[in-house]
Amino acid sequence: MSQKRHKHKSGTAASSADRHALYEIAVQSVETEIDFVDETFTNIRARQAGFLREDFCGTANSSCEWTRRRPSNHALGLDLSQEVLDWGIANNIKKLNKKQQQRIQLLKQNVLHYQGKPADIIIAMNFSYQLLKTRDELRGYFSRAHDGLTEDGILFIDAYGGHDSWREIKEKTKHKGFTYYWDQKKFDPITANMICHIHFKFKDGSKMKKAFTYDWRMWTLPELQEILDEAGFSKVTVYWEGTDEDSGEWDGIYSTAEHGEDEPAWIVYLTAEK
Repeated sequence: MSQKRHKHKSGTAASSADRHALYEIAVQSVETEIDFVDETFTNIRARQAGFLREDFCGTANSSCEWTRRRPSNHALGLDLSQEVLDWGIANNIKKLNKKQQQRIQLLKQNVLHYQGKPADIIIAMNFSYQLLKTRDELRGYFSRAHDGLTEDGILFIDAYGGHDSWREIKEKTKHKGFTYYWDQKKFDPITANMICHIHFKFKDGSKMKKAFTYDWRMWTLPELQEILDEAGFSKVTVYWEGTDEDSGEWDGIYSTAEHGEDEPAWIVYLTAEK
């Protein structure tokens, strides 16, 4: 993730906006995400998880949501950017009460090297693992995650695809006070490498261009399943989102699936059981 500083004309909405706060609004839905993670783990293991590790945690929004859920929940967030971790501490962790703050920890650590207390759940969301561009690198991360789980632990990741995901396109979504742009700027079909940007535009016309930049490899679902299997996981499951019968729109309900539909764009979850 790019950590560039951005200069904007003073007095504009862009000059006073916080890119991390905008990201959490436009991109994340941690309540829904943690609902899925919590309920799925319980359904698979017939027990509630207690310790969650969030890899590539960024602002640790998901870790905070996990910590709020139950007094028995603990969370650990790992990320390489001290700037982002500091933002998460100041803007997310400090909003927790004192007891909750005692049950969450953020560390500036490389997820490829971290060794610590085994977690019931490890999550790597928002496609963050796609910065690992070779099978060896990705298998190395998945193997490390496998080793970092309890004996019945589960790794959760998300993935996206569909024929629009391979195109150089820009999509926009309007939010209160700003418009979010997802810009798939460059895609190489030979290497599957892609460059993506997030931009924000405000009601006064000011813009925050390249608020975030991603240099990724687009991993396919067959590749992810194969590499997770190679990393030692005993079972890998894909969860496909259903559609509303009336509107035909995605309904936010994810169910196990062995086959999917040829949609322009989709997002799925994968679980990898130790």
